[in-house]
Amino acid sequence: MPQYLIERNIPGAGKLTAEQLQGISQKSCSVLNTLGPQIQWVHSYVTENQIMCVYRAPNEEMIREHAKQGGFPADKISEIKTTIDPTTAE
Repeated sequence: MPQYLIERNIPGAGKLTAEQLQGISQKSCSVLNTLGPQIQWVHSYVTENQIMCVYRAPNEEMIREHAKQGGFPADKISEIKTTIDPTTAE
């Protein structure tokens, strides 16, 4: 299944409290449950002004629907073509 990197521009994201992040996560999971098992949240990275998420989904449209239903921005969606890490150098 394709993987996508979603860039969500959220000013002050790095200052969100644990409770706020929990609420965002709960909302995301609730929407995922309604959309069905074909879309999966892998993990997210929180930086100063962005939350960058990795999702598995059959297409970009499903990612956009998740964002719409959840009230989340999806400022940029990029399909991940491959991953590399230090073992790639071996």
